Amino acid sequence: MSSLVPGKNTSETEVTHISLHGVWLLSSSGKELFMPYDHFPWFRDEPVKVIYNVEEPSPGHFYWPDLDVDLSENIIENPSHFPRQASHNVSPE
Repeated sequence: MSSLVPGKNTSETEVTHISLHGVWLLSSSGKELFMPYDHFPWFRDEPVKVIYNVEEPSPGHFYWPDLDVDLSENIIENPSHFPRQASHNVSPE
């Protein structure tokens, strides 16, 4: 008996929510990830259409072409393990 070859994954990566605190991302694997602005300031003042324009070129690798921001699932889940984040001009509050 032979196994069937699985079909193409039809789930797409998408931003599911933008709040005052951060951005919620749903990966193509179905994993929900939260990116708080404190750790991911690139999204704080951007238009919604720019934040929603996300790609997942490979599993667990996310890219926002309008922002030129690349993040991995590991970075999103463990931002404190990656203290040398790219700088972003954020005015002090």
